[in-house]
Amino acid sequence: MTYPLLAIDPRKIEHNTGLVAGLLQKQSMRLVGVAKGTSANLDVVGAMIRGGAAAIGDSRIANLARIREWGYRGETILLRAPGPSQCAEAVAYADTSLNSEISTVRRLGEAALQAGRRHNVILMVDLGDLREGVIAERAPEVAHEMEKVPGIRLAGIGTNLACYGGVIPTVTTMELLLEVKEKVERRLGRKLERVSGGTSANLKMVLEQQVPPGITELRIGEGILLGNEAVCREAIPGCFADAFLLKAEVIEVQQKPSKPIGEIGQDAFGNVPYFKDRGIRRRALLAVGRQDVDPEGLIPLEPGIEILGASSDHLICDVEEAALPVEVGSILEFKLTYSALLRASTSPYVTKRAV
Repeated sequence: MTYPLLAIDPRKIEHNTGLVAGLLQKQSMRLVGVAKGTSANLDVVGAMIRGGAAAIGDSRIANLARIREWGYRGETILLRAPGPSQCAEAVAYADTSLNSEISTVRRLGEAALQAGRRHNVILMVDLGDLREGVIAERAPEVAHEMEKVPGIRLAGIGTNLACYGGVIPTVTTMELLLEVKEKVERRLGRKLERVSGGTSANLKMVLEQQVPPGITELRIGEGILLGNEAVCREAIPGCFADAFLLKAEVIEVQQKPSKPIGEIGQDAFGNVPYFKDRGIRRRALLAVGRQDVDPEGLIPLEPGIEILGASSDHLICDVEEAALPVEVGSILEFKLTYSALLRASTSPYVTKRAV
């Protein structure tokens, strides 16, 4: 076995997908399974499909290409607007993309015509989180311009919240999105079939049955992968929270002072750390570091283990009060937050294995 290891349980991911898909279906929404938190790991993608995801979304074209080459023939959605240099690839591997720039949509249309196909676009509307999207007032005119682009089919509108600005999705913001849809429809003279209402940050609304009728789909990653909504990080009842475990090997165990000796300056990442003097403590070094994972997003499974910090290549843990003996060669296990899962999935130094 090679460590560090990201152990993946596809059965738990399939279960979570089915549960979330069922919650959405009861409120007339479909589930877009978002695989980007695992770099579109194919075991994860397969579990999402078996669990009932109606489409698979990812922000990286390379991941969608791998999913297509693996054999998936359902809808693929590019969640990050392509750059001008990526439009041909976007059309080749994504059926649908989220966009806000007319110039990009024109390039997508040209690429679609050259490929002999039509590309679906969802116009993104910024409702306050200040990441991507046109402001609500501009949406009807931008939609009208996109509608005229040859090779493009304007399928609907969407929004994203709680990713950059931390703005929480509410009934008010969802109703505003639906108002924008009505204004766009009046400008176009036709109905839009899709309203992509958000992400795992919307799941709290789903659980409380507060999503207004008219939202047709949600793009869910964290809710499936980690079994929690993405605002308060509260568990989704019935979902597994441990579909992923990081396993790391202990390479040193020593009795050492708890406070460094000497003048304290910046660490390797430009921070000036603070240490509390707790006397001599038993410490373990693990062969995993910030290049592999977000240490602040690791949660030890074994009682009595405390994460002290990390450098590029090492995780430092206090094991003085560990419930089980920790020695060189011991394998310690950790649950992960979304940030830790994202980095571990991306790192080429972390082995990924379905268990």
